[in-house]
Amino acid sequence: MAEILQYVHKDGLFHRMHPGTKIVFVLVFGVITILTLDISLLCAILGTLLLLAFTGRILMEVLDQMKLILAMSSIFILITLVTMPGGDVLGYLIPGGFLPVTAGALTAGIVLTLRFAILIVAFQIFVITTQPRDLVNTLERAGVPIDYNLMFLIALRFIPTLQGEAKKIHEAQLARGYKTGRGFSGRIRSVAPVMVPLVSNALSRANVLGITIDMRGYRSRKRTPFREERMNFLDMVSIALLGVTFVLFIARSFSGPGG
Repeated sequence: MAEILQYVHKDGLFHRMHPGTKIVFVLVFGVITILTLDISLLCAILGTLLLLAFTGRILMEVLDQMKLILAMSSIFILITLVTMPGGDVLGYLIPGGFLPVTAGALTAGIVLTLRFAILIVAFQIFVITTQPRDLVNTLERAGVPIDYNLMFLIALRFIPTLQGEAKKIHEAQLARGYKTGRGFSGRIRSVAPVMVPLVSNALSRANVLGITIDMRGYRSRKRTPFREERMNFLDMVSIALLGVTFVLFIARSFSGPGG
């Protein structure tokens, strides 16, 4: 699986957009996704996001995370089937009348799954097309305190860093002849030998990061951006389309029973 939350350098549609435009993009699609219960609309939103990813030349990077989305979706559907029974019984998970599968629980599971997939895909598009420094500068100009910007940036950058380091540790152990076995139990046993050095390295990296922040004069609160991002015609058109989309969704929600 490719590294998650990792910027990908390309010259695509989303790469040419201002970070503020992409923040509006995530917020609009996120709010619409959370507010609607219409499965057909959720499917249309997911299809639109994949089409936009294809247009922006990042479809393969987005699809790399589909294994995670499918795994989590299966868990969500199973949980809703067990914990939210309601409606007509369609069948049983266990033969003999145990754990009934109801229409209401299945619908809720599908809605939850589609919501999760849409939010993950939208955020993935945003992160892999936005350089962290540009995002921090945009948030700072929007009035977000620099301390929160720093925490967000560190969390964003640590995830792909730890993922890559965990892969290297696992490959080093395999090169030295360490074997945990095959199947699901083997994967479980392989977690502990990776987590111990990974946590140790993360703590050491955090110490180095703190020293580096102090050496670069972070406490002075005086910053000079490397470059200034400005909105262009593409950003204006995108924001206008997002605004129209949100207004149409609100109008549809208040005018019809399907919202």
